[in-house]
Amino acid sequence: MRNHHVLAMLAGFALDVALGDPQGWPHPVRLVGKQIEFEEGLINKYLLPEAEAAGDAWPLSKAQTERLAGAALAADVALVTPAAAFLLLKGAQKIHPVAAFGLESILCYQLLATRSLCDESMKVHDALTAGDLEGARKAVGMIVGRDTDTLDEQGVAKAAVETVAENASDGVVAPLLFMGIGGAPAAMLYKAVNTLDSMVGYKNDRYLNLGRIPAKLDDVLNIVPARVAGTLMCAAAGLVGLDSARAWKVFKRDRYNHTSPNSAHTEAACAGALGVQLGGPNRYFGKMVDKPTIGDNERPVEADDIQRANKLMYATAALGLCLAAGAGLLRGKARGLKG
Repeated sequence: MRNHHVLAMLAGFALDVALGDPQGWPHPVRLVGKQIEFEEGLINKYLLPEAEAAGDAWPLSKAQTERLAGAALAADVALVTPAAAFLLLKGAQKIHPVAAFGLESILCYQLLATRSLCDESMKVHDALTAGDLEGARKAVGMIVGRDTDTLDEQGVAKAAVETVAENASDGVVAPLLFMGIGGAPAAMLYKAVNTLDSMVGYKNDRYLNLGRIPAKLDDVLNIVPARVAGTLMCAAAGLVGLDSARAWKVFKRDRYNHTSPNSAHTEAACAGALGVQLGGPNRYFGKMVDKPTIGDNERPVEADDIQRANKLMYATAALGLCLAAGAGLLRGKARGLKG
């Protein structure tokens, strides 16, 4: 089957929309997380103490040593994960093509977060509409990194909308694009680096140097997907009854209103589509962080905006699936011509 990657991606997307992420099931991203934890433990237990004990005999400063360790960690995660997926699929192919197709479909399914993103954010929506602010704070605290215990209703709703918008790119559109280009192994590469960034890519004392290369690598892999996802979200706005023209206007104006070069693209498109303002100051680990705003403050963010953001996310995912499938078909055709 020349286009088996595309068919596996379509099957995986269908499974994701239908089932979400059942709790307790084995998940490749959790294995990547375990690998990262293990290797970071080795770095902190052996490499850094031994470098420090070597004193002047060690040619690098502590910061340089941490950056080198971070680069090695990034290289290992970026190589091992897709290689493992590739070898598993090759092994399944030797058993039977149907086994390989089934395995790749499951991998594609597990690398997408469309349904789970909607389900988790709608828990916030349901708590807010029920008047349970404390429950809404706890629910949104499961899907965002900021402090949530002092957020009011608008702050909780805004946090949920922001995470739906941002994850529409790195949780849905970006994995689909990598699947279209290189099947499940390419998507595993993307998710492994994305997971690494989410675990060590912090600008704090512990990870400022160790996480620098992983964060930069994640930025590189997201350069194209983030911009594609933002553009698709602008188009998708019109499909779900939102303001596509305003989404495009805000997307062009505010998509760089983050320190990360990629994370504000879909947030800007979503803010414009909804006619609300996202971003702004937030508290992280007890420290207030002043961030630029995204969008225009035409009205307060409300609980129903979470539902609207999810509809927008699903429409964006559908467009992303079509684009990724088209890329995969072109790739298959090109390989067929070469063959």
